[in-house]
Amino acid sequence: MSNHLKITLVSAALAVFALPGVAQSTATTAQSSTAPSTPVTGESIQDRKENQQDRIANGVNSGQLTAGEAANLEKKQSSLNQEERDMRRLDNGKLTAADKKTLTQQQNQVSKQIYQDKHNSAVQNTNPKSEVGKRQENQQDRIAQGIKSGQLTAGEAAHLEHKQAKINQEVHADRQANGGKLTAREKAQVNRQQNRQSRQIYRDQHNHRHQ
Repeated sequence: MSNHLKITLVSAALAVFALPGVAQSTATTAQSSTAPSTPVTGESIQDRKENQQDRIANGVNSGQLTAGEAANLEKKQSSLNQEERDMRRLDNGKLTAADKKTLTQQQNQVSKQIYQDKHNSAVQNTNPKSEVGKRQENQQDRIAQGIKSGQLTAGEAAHLEHKQAKINQEVHADRQANGGKLTAREKAQVNRQQNRQSRQIYRDQHNHRHQ
C-alpha cells in the first residue's frame, strides 16, 4: 500500500472519531446562547420586597413620606404581594420565569414612585411642637418600626396609614377653620381617634402575620 493511501485512510478515521466531540461542542454552544444570562431567583424577589419595605419605612420615619403617600405605596406593595401568591398557587408554589419578569417590572415601577414621593415637596413634620402633632409623629414612628421589622404587612401598613392620613387631614381642616388652632373639643376628638389608631397598630404588630 502506498504511503499516500495510508495517510488518506488515517485522516478519514481521525475525522470520524472527532465528529461526536464537534457535535457536543456545537450543542453546548447553542444551549449556552439560549440560557438566560441573569436569571431572577425566588430569593431575589423576596429580597426586593424587603428592600422596598425598608425604603418606605425610612421615608415614613424621616418625614419624607406623608401618611397619604405611604398608604398609596403600601397599597401597591400589597397588591403585588397578592399577585405573587396567586402566581405561586397556579404553579405549585413556584414562580415561572415570566412571573418573575412581571413582578420585577412592577417592583421597578413602585421603586420609581418611592423615589418620587420621597423627593417631592410634601413632607411630614418630624419635629412638631403641639401635643396633637407629637401624637401624630409618634404614631408614624410606630408604623415605620412595624414596617421595618416586618411585624406589619404591606396591607396592614396601607390600612393604618390611610387612617392616619384621614386624621391628619381632619386636623388640617380644623386648624384652617379656626385660625390655625384647635378647639378643646377638636383636640379631644382627635385624641380619641388616635387612641383607636394606637390600639390598631398594637394589634397589627402582634397578630403573628409578618411581611
